[in-house]
Amino acid sequence: MRDGETIIAERFNAGPPLDRPVNVKSASKSVISALVGIAIERDILRGTDQPILSVLGPDAPANSDPRLGEVTIGNLLSMQAGLERTSGDNYGRWVTSGDWVGYALAQPFVAEPGGRMLYSTGSTHLLSAILTRASGRSTYELAQDWLATPLDIAIPQWQRDPQGIYFGGYNMLMSPQGLARFGELYRMNGMIDGERVLPEGWVEASWTPRTVSPWSGEDYGYGWFIGEAGGYAVRYAWGYGGQMVFVLPELALTVVMTSDTDSERGSDHIGALRRLLAEQIVPAAEAGAA
Repeated sequence: MRDGETIIAERFNAGPPLDRPVNVKSASKSVISALVGIAIERDILRGTDQPILSVLGPDAPANSDPRLGEVTIGNLLSMQAGLERTSGDNYGRWVTSGDWVGYALAQPFVAEPGGRMLYSTGSTHLLSAILTRASGRSTYELAQDWLATPLDIAIPQWQRDPQGIYFGGYNMLMSPQGLARFGELYRMNGMIDGERVLPEGWVEASWTPRTVSPWSGEDYGYGWFIGEAGGYAVRYAWGYGGQMVFVLPELALTVVMTSDTDSERGSDHIGALRRLLAEQIVPAAEAGAA
């Protein structure tokens, strides 16, 4: 997609139509990051340096590690909370617990706050809880008012935790076309259809490298991975199974790919998607811009 609404090319194979919402898995983390930026702009949150216990203090376990008081909203956005991960092998125990927020806050520290990247969906779920507690409105309601309406896209209701907090950073539902509009919002520095949706400077803050992924070796900002494709800088949202939003500012291009959610398991599916971008889509965009 280019210019916010011009679809250059689209194709689907044995999947739902491209205007139908699908599970975008962890690409949801980039959406949660956008909501946090808007909440800061609207003075619902004080900023990325705000301690999370200023909102979630009642949810913290008694006699918690003093370092929990040092964890900030920015640390959650950049996956630098220092708390043991609730993703990977720990995911099942977390989502079968009776209190996802309390469970995530009760994890032991395995790094210092602001230290190495510990990719954890619990961190973005804490952000969803912070948005809900601070605003008095559900993350779903905020997503409708702050993103779905101005972008003219659908974000249906999605999974909630036992306390009714909408799952932060996982299992959101958006169509590929909706994801493309979302990616274009970032490519155009928070503007779409002439309207400012994200606060000034939030895209730059989100795309500023803050830590490094231990798996890909690429940088990570506030809910976005930062790398390159075909010799161009690319910022991307990544959901399990191959739910991808690639933004290439130099080519004025946003590319969305959604996949069967089991495609990633035991395969090079993600690598194939990256090669498709670098070896076919980027050259085609270069030729089109010439």
